[in-house]
Amino acid sequence: MNHFKQEQPIGIFDSGVGGLTVAHALKQVLPNERLIYFGDTAHLPYGDKSKETIIRYSADIGRFLIEKGCKVLLMACNSASAAAYDELNSLFGDRVPVVNVIDPVVAHLKDHFSSGKIGVIGTKATIHSGSYENRIKDQCPGVTVASLATPLFVPMIEEGFIFDNISNAIIGTYLSNPVLSHLDGLILGCTHYPIIKNQINKFYNFEVEILDSAKIVANALKSLLQEHDLVGMSHAGADEFYVSDYTDHFAKIAKMFFEESIHLNKINLPDSL
Repeated sequence: MNHFKQEQPIGIFDSGVGGLTVAHALKQVLPNERLIYFGDTAHLPYGDKSKETIIRYSADIGRFLIEKGCKVLLMACNSASAAAYDELNSLFGDRVPVVNVIDPVVAHLKDHFSSGKIGVIGTKATIHSGSYENRIKDQCPGVTVASLATPLFVPMIEEGFIFDNISNAIIGTYLSNPVLSHLDGLILGCTHYPIIKNQINKFYNFEVEILDSAKIVANALKSLLQEHDLVGMSHAGADEFYVSDYTDHFAKIAKMFFEESIHLNKINLPDSL
């Protein structure tokens, strides 16, 4: 990473608004960093796509962000991290560090849980890949893992059904599944899910530790940049936000996180590469 400069931006992408939870957490722990965010709203959700399709979408976005001069490529999407991390690291790892959102969460779990039952909820792609379950069993042998796909959460959030009776009913239906009974902790295995973290907490009467991947990943990325002396020392310019399809909800959620109106640049990949 010696060839990078502190003022270069962090590249971050997700299928939609979910990665904004990670972007927001990054701005809290790394306030001087400039972000270039890509939300692949034309193709969301990634969770019901094939592995090959997710790899293709992720590679196109990765190339775009690298061409924009990013010093690190953050896959702020669990479905992409589960399906495409190895491929993106193989494609781009010799040019730029590639960071996924699964490994930091498992590392955090290893440091904080030596036993107990941990639930994992995420998209079909993430859960069916076994990425969390296999890594946890390997690194945290004393922990029991219970996984459940919750595929309606992402479209529910993307359509703006949050903090209402519809979302509460969907959340309650999934979390009432016996698979997730008697948990000590719950991994939100999708970066969209922190948006409904309060509702999930309320379902469990605040008695289950909710592991928010956004904060964990932000702190892990900060440690990586500190290790290589690449933390931005002064704000290097305005953040940039790109989408493959404009949606009013994306703009609304972005404004909520960043407390200002966000200019969204709509581009088509790979046409623009």
